[in-house]
Amino acid sequence: MNLIGKIIGNRYEILEEVGLGGMATVYKAKDHVLNRLVAVKVLKDEFTTDTEFIKRFNTEAQAAASLSHPNIVSIYDVGHEDENNLYYIVMELVQGKTLKEIINSEGVLSWKWAVNIAMQIASALELAHKNGIVHRDIKPHNIIITEDGIAKVTDFGIAKAVSNSTITAFGTTIGSVHYFSPEQAKGGFTDAKSDLYSLGVVMYEMLTGKVPFDADTPVSVALKHMQEDPKEPIELNPEIPSAVNQIVIKAMQKEPSARYQNATEMLHDLSKALKDPDGDFVIIENKDGGYTRVMQAISDDQINSGKKEEVKTKTNFFTEHPKAKIAIIILSLVLLFVIVFLITKIAIDGGIKSRVDMPNLVGKTQAEAEQLANDLGITLEITEVASSDVEEGKVVSQDPEYTESKIEKGSTIKINVSKGPEETEMVKLEGMKIEDARNTAESLGITLDEQTENSDTVEAGIIIRQDTAVGTLVKSGDTVVVHISAGVEKVRVPTVLGMDEGTAVATLKNAGLNPKVTYESNEEEDDGKVISQSIDANAETAKNSNIDIVVNKIVKEQKTINVIVDVKSIMGSSSSQNTNTANETTEAPETVNVTILIDGAERTQNSTSVNNSSYNAYSYTSTGTHDITVRVGSNYTRTRTINFDESDNNRNVIFDKNTVSD
Repeated sequence: MNLIGKIIGNRYEILEEVGLGGMATVYKAKDHVLNRLVAVKVLKDEFTTDTEFIKRFNTEAQAAASLSHPNIVSIYDVGHEDENNLYYIVMELVQGKTLKEIINSEGVLSWKWAVNIAMQIASALELAHKNGIVHRDIKPHNIIITEDGIAKVTDFGIAKAVSNSTITAFGTTIGSVHYFSPEQAKGGFTDAKSDLYSLGVVMYEMLTGKVPFDADTPVSVALKHMQEDPKEPIELNPEIPSAVNQIVIKAMQKEPSARYQNATEMLHDLSKALKDPDGDFVIIENKDGGYTRVMQAISDDQINSGKKEEVKTKTNFFTEHPKAKIAIIILSLVLLFVIVFLITKIAIDGGIKSRVDMPNLVGKTQAEAEQLANDLGITLEITEVASSDVEEGKVVSQDPEYTESKIEKGSTIKINVSKGPEETEMVKLEGMKIEDARNTAESLGITLDEQTENSDTVEAGIIIRQDTAVGTLVKSGDTVVVHISAGVEKVRVPTVLGMDEGTAVATLKNAGLNPKVTYESNEEEDDGKVISQSIDANAETAKNSNIDIVVNKIVKEQKTINVIVDVKSIMGSSSSQNTNTANETTEAPETVNVTILIDGAERTQNSTSVNNSSYNAYSYTSTGTHDITVRVGSNYTRTRTINFDESDNNRNVIFDKNTVSD
């Protein structure tokens, strides 16, 4: 079924196919709810009717979803779509290459990088094993290396709880044959130690560019895992340190009891190998299952019995082989001739030379060494060497080295005499890769005190600065402090979805991020709450990175309210008429002050005549609910609460003598 362009689960738009496995196809998709890219693993059509396969597929989701670790691909969602009979898992989309692709393109990896990757995988397995989950398919194809060099273990498709773990399922053997443990190849019980065997095979391939066992058929490869010992990695790549070589050998022992018993043990040795690559700390059990064997003492009867048997054997031998007796007599005569010749030669050369005790000259002054050599009748060959450890004028070393033995008089002993520390000008290490700086320091005879720190501008592994200035005189053995970039400091992004703006901004700032707020009106979401963030929760990003958040701010239509004050109604008519015979006159109208207040704030004040029929005092445009107060003269004050959102636009609100305050 072609899923490209379709939306499953009402939210995941399938964009492209990115991988194909034994039981599922992996797609790149867009999550339209959280507006992010994800990976969607969809069970192949031929398995959707097989309830056992569906059960295994769901097991993958349940197993992996319970694990939260930076070296394990995160599971976001799992679902089933009845319409197309699709079973799918939604996972973190990891940008990078599989370890297999890297090995195929680069061949042999450097031993330090290989150990670093192995430590990350072991760390992921440590958490899984502690949670009762065995991966059972550790191989380079299931390990993704991100652009930042982070190893991510994926595909827990055949993982099973340890309490119910067997290697066979549905009559077949699960896993990838080149990375099988022997017990997997036999179809036997598997546990955490099976994963560690597979990790040993992955290390072998990283360090040598080859798998330890290969053949024309999978069955032949499986048999080799059970029956043959692989070539040691160091035989294929002599640059591998001995400790790293031993770690691989121990991880790949045939007997599970002889391997690392848990990922924590292996992590410990891997970490130690980075500091002491040629150290002798990896303990591998002997083939007979022990380290040292204690034997019973042999009795005198056994010795005498052995001697009699030896005489009997010799007698029988010469009786059965008479020609051998003649050969031994001839050989004895030749040996006698050689001895006589050597004795004669020694006599001609002046006899055997006298011998004296070998002197220990190391640590003595040159004068003391010369005096002792003169007393013993031996010769010294003196060379001056720079040394920061041995005082000037004293012997640093001798050749041959001192042993409790004798040497002939007249022999020559070479000695190196210290001329003190050698001084040289400090060179510029700033900007160098740390590996290059170490080589430079070694050539100068100095030691580096390496201190790491985060940097937004300097690439990881590059020296940011050095404490000893360029041109300063340094002696061999001196220590120079260098500051190495660990790259940009990373922080984990919190989720702020559903928070109000102030809380979200404070949360992101406290996490070391720089929030940028924009607004959007969406009546389907809660007003004033964050509805999206540009970086997913739990993702790692550079400290002080910008992160965009969108706050829902519902915009309501503003409406106008016209405040109409009926002054005549409020004041009553105050005009009077004078009806005399001469003429009829009307008094001048009264004037009163009319004041309008919105939410207690005075907006307008006017004078008007009582004779006016009404007074259009004020128009106010807004949203929400507001208190409108009208004061007429000194005796009339009325307040009405008006909900602008629920009112008609250009609504007239009339205040007259019958108006009652709300």
